[in-house]
Amino acid sequence: METPGLVVHGEAAPFSTALRSLLNNPQYSDVCFVVGQERQEVFAHRCLLACRCNFFQRLLGPKLGPEMPSPVVLSTVPAEAFLAVLEFLYTNSVRLHRHSVSLLGKGMDERGRGRGRRHSPPHPQPPTLQVLEVLTAAVEYGLEELRELCLQFVVKVLDVELVCEALQVAVTFGLGPLQERCIAFVEAHSQEALRTRGFLELSAPALLSLLRSDKLRVDEAELVLAARSWARVGAVSWGAKGALGGRAAPVVRELRLALLAPAELSALEEQNQREPLIPVEQIVEAWKCHALQRGDAARGALCRRRRGTLPREHHCFLDLPFK
Repeated sequence: METPGLVVHGEAAPFSTALRSLLNNPQYSDVCFVVGQERQEVFAHRCLLACRCNFFQRLLGPKLGPEMPSPVVLSTVPAEAFLAVLEFLYTNSVRLHRHSVSLLGKGMDERGRGRGRRHSPPHPQPPTLQVLEVLTAAVEYGLEELRELCLQFVVKVLDVELVCEALQVAVTFGLGPLQERCIAFVEAHSQEALRTRGFLELSAPALLSLLRSDKLRVDEAELVLAARSWARVGAVSWGAKGALGGRAAPVVRELRLALLAPAELSALEEQNQREPLIPVEQIVEAWKCHALQRGDAARGALCRRRRGTLPREHHCFLDLPFK
């Protein structure tokens, strides 16, 4: 009877180091990617990519001949995020930094874009933005382990500057636990989060997930101003009619105008005449609550107080407290 063999393992570190030396190295590579808006060349080895990732297996297919195939263009993924994905595929590890750093491979880090050509270094990115781009690529390429590593990192470094961008990624890709974590963070740091660029660039569904919360620590008057600023930024890409019309309508509907005092509602009406954003019917509903002194006076009116709602005299008849 044959004695069963024993599997023995060598040291993992030298093996990982050797594979890392192949990362973005044109030597022995048999596939070239043209990545990002800057069209940066990235070199790789198709057999390694295909056996590690079904996305690349489908993308690259069988090698058709001895010559280097035409470059594969991936224009939507930033070069640094793509290089981080390759690093994970080659070494089963990835370097995620709080500040974006160059992940250029051994064959490129000091010599430019491969094969002797020089290029200027990429512009520095905002703090931790890189990890969200890597997370996005991991989701799109079906790399579940890399996705989980990125999610753990995002949660660990989540802060005011990152939270709205992370929320947008979570909403876009249906990452429920991350979305809940981001909403809870914004609920605890509402005023600071509303002042970030990431807040202004949220999609309507992402902003809706925030405005439906009763736990925001911010007054409704500030939320109205923030929603108007958000719509102005959106108007640049949507067009004025799109931002002030259908695109912003679901978001605006979540503003709880009945929480505002009569003087604030009057000022809001005047501004709305100059810059239409809030439907007249919604303002009328808020006035009904004041006139009838009942929080449920107008059907569908949002009268629940949030955690950050400042007290006003008429709140005594709003009989729906915050949750």
